[in-house]
Amino acid sequence: MTPEQETENLRSELRKHERLYYVLDDPQISDAEYDRMMRRLQELEEAHPELLTEDSPTQRVGGAPREGFQKAEHSSRMMSLDNAFNEEELREFDRRARELVGAEELEYVGELKLDGVSLSARFEGGRMVMALTRGDGTTGEVVTPNARTVRSLPLAIDRRVAGVGEAFEVRGEVVMPLKAFERMNAEQLAAELKTFANPRNAAAGSLRMLDPKVTASRRLEFFAYMLLVDGRPPLPTHWDALEALAEMGFKVNPNRELFQGVDPALAYTERWFENRASLPYEIDGLVLKVNDVGLQDRLGSTAKAPRWAIAVKLEAQQAETVLESIEVQVGRTGAITPTAYLRPVQVGGVTVSRATLHNEDEIERLGAAAGDTVLIERAGDVIPKVVRVVEQGAERIPFTPPKLCPVCKTELVREDDEAVRRCVNVNCEARLKQSLQHFASRRAMDIDGMGESLIEQLVDGGLVKGLADIYDLTAEQLAGLERMAEKSAQNIVGGLEASKKTPFPRVLFALGIRHVGERIAQILADEFNSLEALRAADRELLEATEEIGPRIAETIEDFFAAPRNIELIEALQKAGLQFSQEPKPKPEPGVGLAGKTFVLTGTLPTMTRDEAKEKIQAVGGKVSGSVSKKTDYVVAGEKAGSKLEKAARLEVAVLDEAGLLELLEREG
Repeated sequence: MTPEQETENLRSELRKHERLYYVLDDPQISDAEYDRMMRRLQELEEAHPELLTEDSPTQRVGGAPREGFQKAEHSSRMMSLDNAFNEEELREFDRRARELVGAEELEYVGELKLDGVSLSARFEGGRMVMALTRGDGTTGEVVTPNARTVRSLPLAIDRRVAGVGEAFEVRGEVVMPLKAFERMNAEQLAAELKTFANPRNAAAGSLRMLDPKVTASRRLEFFAYMLLVDGRPPLPTHWDALEALAEMGFKVNPNRELFQGVDPALAYTERWFENRASLPYEIDGLVLKVNDVGLQDRLGSTAKAPRWAIAVKLEAQQAETVLESIEVQVGRTGAITPTAYLRPVQVGGVTVSRATLHNEDEIERLGAAAGDTVLIERAGDVIPKVVRVVEQGAERIPFTPPKLCPVCKTELVREDDEAVRRCVNVNCEARLKQSLQHFASRRAMDIDGMGESLIEQLVDGGLVKGLADIYDLTAEQLAGLERMAEKSAQNIVGGLEASKKTPFPRVLFALGIRHVGERIAQILADEFNSLEALRAADRELLEATEEIGPRIAETIEDFFAAPRNIELIEALQKAGLQFSQEPKPKPEPGVGLAGKTFVLTGTLPTMTRDEAKEKIQAVGGKVSGSVSKKTDYVVAGEKAGSKLEKAARLEVAVLDEAGLLELLEREG
């Protein structure tokens, strides 16, 4: 037998036994025999490197650590689901769906809603070529090396299914079984490391480790729940897709059912609510989906969720305990959130010692004070909350809202129409990491290599105590950090230097002024042309600017009123950032494309969306994120989605890239 033949035979056998063990829970050989075959395959691949392939079972152990994650767009949006919390809401969902399609009864598929992290795996030629996290639903992080370590996720598919072909996408949930979670936390404790709060957080954290070998050491499982080809379901029904996935070798949850009408669906949810403790993993509800894909298309979706599916959430679990104290925490956006510290109590098998109180208005509504006995509630994976005061304490201590940030002592701001107070100091230690991530992001300063992991090390190690400190970093300092090679350190220093040429509108956006997104930053930059002029503008002048209302004007004033923010700006100016621009000639209204509104959708052949946006804005046009009757043009590229359909319904003019360029040349 040649090395090529032996290698292929071993891979085939190992894949078969991986599926028997990890997918079907039916092992047919001993662990020792499996390990023997794996070692022999590793020997062959080391002796003959040309035989090594990415889908080999040996590649599940994980490769070298990476410095960050790339991002990629999903083939179609990974949407959230609307929730039903009781029988009445579930029946209302069924009624609306039946009325929309004109059916007396609908066929549903019932599935467990696994409490994990969503993952999309793309296959070409029978091999997995990319894996993406859900991200924001439109764009996810590429975690392919990590996903390869999940043994219940096939790396290669030997069998074909009619209607699917060689290129397809499988979406599913990555979970950490309860036993694996308990074992991992025990190991973390033994090593005096941080433990995870729940299996979902553990699964999410494990899937996003920069070192795939760490992911490989944690027993994650992948359950497939959707099959797509070119972003669309390829088979007539959802049940057909689940059966096809199982036939192709994916692990599909066995606790799925097919039934007619809403009454059996209710019985299904009630049965699993009662028996969820028997499962080897956590669930946070159940999911009902209209089975017929044609009807799914007719039902469509809202901006956030499909109309053909609903998540039935687990009923709330409650307990009484004593509210021992109320303390405030500073959130990543500067929001001051009061937290109830409780006498520890068991709620649904989980020990709860803290609960959210949302804001000071909620505390006043509840009439809660330290020392009171309160009723707390935990529903699914929702953070426990205080429902009501059961009995006032004998020596209760009322809550006094703070006037200064408990971390940086900056005066807190509360807008008239908001229930929360905020720290507006972007250098506040409590929000510094988030501020740095925003500042370094691609749409802001675009500092390559400065990702979440590096920022964690810089702040925790004391190298960066404010945003401007990153411009004082040296290659020597960076090279001394974990997983940071000398070349990578030099690249980051180069990226920091290059970012000093970032145009003023993006620098303004990078500052993280509340309500000042990319478009508002561009408008402010074009109106005032320098940060000095913007800072000097009073409320009346700000509100006279296009699209700047009272709320945005107020947050801009609050930002510049904070001494810490002025110190930051002065430090960034000293570092050499661009805080001004040459005034742009303003097109007269009604001339060319001034005031025309464009919406971009899909992938353009030669331009990125940002490039197209810049060209449109350069001639006075506006770029919006949603299609409405006020939209003048929709620019559609490949895989344009619902925005193109809405444009057709509203009879909005549609352009391709060539048409856009022609229009810009003619009218601009």
